[in-house]
Parts: sequence; structure tokens; C-alpha cells
Amino acid sequence: MDISLARTFLEIVRSGSFVAAAERLHVTQAAVTSRIQSLESQLGCTLFIRNRSGARLTADGEAFLTHASQMTQAWDNALRDLPLLKGFSDVLHIGGEASLATPLILQWVRTLRQQIPEHSVRAEIGDSSLLMQRVEQGTLDAALVYRPEYLPGLQVEELLEEKLIQVCRPDCPDPYVYIDWGEEFRRQHDAALPDCARAPVTFNLGPLALQYILESGGSGYFRSRVVQHYLDAGMLRRVEMAPEFSFPTYLVYSRQRTSAVLDRALELLRELAQIEQDWSQRWDPIPPTA
Repeated sequence: MDISLARTFLEIVRSGSFVAAAERLHVTQAAVTSRIQSLESQLGCTLFIRNRSGARLTADGEAFLTHASQMTQAWDNALRDLPLLKGFSDVLHIGGEASLATPLILQWVRTLRQQIPEHSVRAEIGDSSLLMQRVEQGTLDAALVYRPEYLPGLQVEELLEEKLIQVCRPDCPDPYVYIDWGEEFRRQHDAALPDCARAPVTFNLGPLALQYILESGGSGYFRSRVVQHYLDAGMLRRVEMAPEFSFPTYLVYSRQRTSAVLDRALELLRELAQIEQDWSQRWDPIPPTA
């Protein structure tokens, strides 16, 4: 099937009408209509119901939406990966949540390049649901997430167990900075610390919150391995009598799409996860201006 047909279908879904899709695709409305007619003919069903307000999906159109997205993503990946770089035999596609990008995923990429040099590596950072979708669709070989979804065909493996601990800047422990580590953390945090459920400063990304506290002061919850360097250096200290929260990291991959190279890549990751090491970002706080 011509991939432009799937792209046209998706653009109509996004824009809500054939007219708007034609404008965004820089083609005539007649061309959009012709593409959809060709697509419907090949599939043997009607995808849209057109009316004065635009176009809405039929039940068959709703069912085709996932397939169209997968097809265009697979094609885009093929365009990026092919032809293979000279001297490389394949590509490993890995992903992870933003808070895991530094240092675990970065260390994994370095190790892959050292231990499996004949494969190039494509690393993707995204939210948990997007990464899970990519693994399910086959556009990612494996992903590291905090909040996995248990889907048919996917292997969910606890890679390592970390703690979220409350730390503060010793000379400036206020204000409390709330970092959103996900639904489970929110539930446990608000039950244990109801007075901190609403905070004057809130972040949904741990590394950004850590940089803020190092520069401006405050306290908040962070992954223990990430803040260990700052604790050892006296730049941060643990808040006494503050509850700790479990925060495991999960490895997700498909049980059907295995290979010797992927097995080796996953084993290297497991070895990295077992090493007790400094995972701090090593940001230096910016001195306050006069």
C-alpha cells in the first residue's frame, strides 16, 4: 500500500475534515478524496462519514487508526535506519523515561558501542505510555520505565530497586519542592505527608528539580543513587525522619522478537544495573548574583 494513503488518513483524523487535511498536506481536496477512496477500496470498507462539520471515523475507521499509525511509524523508522551505516550490520532501538536518560541509558549506550560495535544504537526518550506502545509495535527493542503496563506478549522485568529519599540543601532547606514521580508515589506521598501534598514549587522531572534545589535551595524527593554524590560532598543532606518510598525500574521487551544480539544487549544492561555506582548528574550550582 502507498504510505501516503495512510498519512492522508491520519491527517484527516487530526484536522477533522478533508478540506483542512488538503491544506496541511499542500494538495487539492480532490487528491485527498481520491486517496481515501483508493484506501477504502483496498480495505473493502468505509473509513469516514462526511458531513457539513467535517469528517468522523466509522467503526472500521477507528479500527484502522492503530494500524495506520503503526505503518507510518514503521516506514519512518525504515527511512532513518536504511541503508545501514557502512560497517554496521543492524540497529538496536532502545528507549527510556527522561529521569533514566542520565546516567543509566547513557551508560548502556556506551557499553553497547564497546561490546557490540557492529550494531549502531538509536536511543529514544519519552514517557512511559509512549515507550510501551513503541515496544508493543516493534519500533523499540527494549525500554526502561517506572510504570509499566502489562500487555500481551511483553516481558516486564524488574531491573533494579531504588529508593526515593528526601534531601535538602543544608543552608536553605525551604521551600518543599514537590516532584511528581507518578501515580503510586503521589498516593503514598500524600498519605504519609498530607501537609506536603500541595507545594509552592512543583516539577514533573527529577533532574530539573534537583538543579533547582542546588541553585535556589529547598527540599524534595530524589532517587538515592542520583543524589549520593551531593550527600557525600555535603551539598545536600538527608531530611531526618522523612519516610522513604520504593521506586523500582522495569525493563520491558517483546517475548516474540528476541535475538542473540538483543539478549546480549539486555544482559549488559542487567550487569550495569547491579553495579553500585554514582549516578549523579554532577551539576554545579550557579552562585547567586549580588
